[in-house]
Amino acid sequence: MKQSEIGKWWRRDLNQLRSSNYTRKIDLLTTSLRDLNATLQTLGSATKTDEASFRILHPNGAHAIAVGIDAPLDVEIAGHVGYYCGGMNKLASIVIDGNAGQGVGENMMSGLIHVKGDASQCAGATAHGGLLLIDGNASARCGISMKGVDIVVKGDIGHLSAFMGQAGRLVAFGDAGEALGDSIYEARIYVRGEVEGLGADCIEKELRDEHRAELFALLKQAGEAHKIDVSEFQRYGSARKLYNFHIDNAEAY
Repeated sequence: MKQSEIGKWWRRDLNQLRSSNYTRKIDLLTTSLRDLNATLQTLGSATKTDEASFRILHPNGAHAIAVGIDAPLDVEIAGHVGYYCGGMNKLASIVIDGNAGQGVGENMMSGLIHVKGDASQCAGATAHGGLLLIDGNASARCGISMKGVDIVVKGDIGHLSAFMGQAGRLVAFGDAGEALGDSIYEARIYVRGEVEGLGADCIEKELRDEHRAELFALLKQAGEAHKIDVSEFQRYGSARKLYNFHIDNAEAY
């Protein structure tokens, strides 16, 4: 589909898309990935204040599905996806009915990405905002260099999660692997299960009332409030000794 044809399509059917009971189905067996993303991005530029719904069929693990959306679209992907699904997402709600490959939600700015299965490594990498919800487990480096995103993982998280995390919150209902929060800045980590080991400059911190309230609000946003007692979590964060140089800590650099 040429760019001009895409433009004709959304001008013709835009009012129908804005109807709350209409969902357009796009089959990746018959539509190229390039055309799919061009359609979502072109529609996004025309519907910044109006919602439209899409259901993506037969993703078959393709990479870079639904990237670069900049509008409040509802996108459901019926199956497993490959690398960088939902990358650079802004405003859209993306639901993945399966597992996600490396870098799901990479550099997302806002909106929601909901993975109903497991996520591979680097989920939410460098993400600035929004909510990344993972029903299963997340592999290594979940939330690496996170910059304001909220990540809720209902299972376990792998080693080096929140590595160099600058801002935002990472919540794990299960266990965490080695080197949790290595070289962390000001991101906040909540883990309900066991932590195999903490990274450089990451320490356990007191879970005070304000943190319980913060955690409850985040779980409510993720639809998990009242299902888990927030007092069962441990809080982790920066000791603030690594990125603020002090001669007594020279051996840690």
